[in-house]
Amino acid sequence: MNFPDLSVDLGRGLILPNPVGLASGTAGYGFELRQLIDLDRLGALFTKGTTLHPREGNPPPRVAEVRGGMLNAIGLHNPGVDHVASTYAPEFSRWSIPVVVNVAGGSVEDYLECLDRLERAEGFAGYELNISCPNIANGLDFGRDPAAAGRLVAAARARTGRHLMVKLSPNVTDIAAVARAVEEAGADSVSAVNTYVGMKIHRGIRAPVLPGRGTGGLSGPVIKPLALAAVAQVRAAVRIPVVGVGGIMDADDALEYLIAGADAIQVGTATFVNPAAALEVLDGLLTAGERAGVSRLEELHHPTPSSSGDGLALSR
Repeated sequence: MNFPDLSVDLGRGLILPNPVGLASGTAGYGFELRQLIDLDRLGALFTKGTTLHPREGNPPPRVAEVRGGMLNAIGLHNPGVDHVASTYAPEFSRWSIPVVVNVAGGSVEDYLECLDRLERAEGFAGYELNISCPNIANGLDFGRDPAAAGRLVAAARARTGRHLMVKLSPNVTDIAAVARAVEEAGADSVSAVNTYVGMKIHRGIRAPVLPGRGTGGLSGPVIKPLALAAVAQVRAAVRIPVVGVGGIMDADDALEYLIAGADAIQVGTATFVNPAAALEVLDGLLTAGERAGVSRLEELHHPTPSSSGDGLALSR
């Protein structure tokens, strides 16, 4: 295919070879998926959420299928930052795909200590700060308060020269206000959105399927219209790059995110159904670009001359 330039510059040295990434929490740290697909063809791998100390996560069951998507209450199960820095990062350095480490914490100090330990390692391109996770009992509420989110990002910005992306929560009154706050505090980009809070009831036992609080993070096609609207809101609010995520199953879904204002996208839940979903999204975008005769993927973002002109917040 004759498609000269798929690259996406997210800032501060993070240049994706193409706009299709794997969403945090849906591809682990890449090792299992690497056995099934050519991971290096993709634009980026956003790792599972990494915390200061190892976490066992929530007790099972931790995943429930719902109509049009899935609920998860994994609870940030991960081996801890020291293992990621000492064991995984050297492996990442051998890969062609840029790796962005997703970092989570219960306090500002947790985040900063994670960054300090990761800063001593090589092999990855930047950080995605998970400032809100609906699947743990305490902490990670920074994403609900613009001021708190801004303070966290400013502190993290002072700790690293690497790319700093912030993953925004949709479970807020005004996502645009949070996006503006993290931009002003020094974020290089934002990803939108994290999962929505949802619940599934087991009618037989008359109780939630998921234990604990009974809720989990809702993802998959069911959230795509909501996530698209959030991306458009964020695009209108900030000038930094926006990475869209939520219910992307194919190239048409991805293209809708690009039209709504995303600079790149992440494929998540679709990977559970089809491990090669992200590659198929990439191939579909390549085909769309070839058919349209464009030289850069961003030329596909803009409305056609026959569109209504409302714009969908495409201005930078």
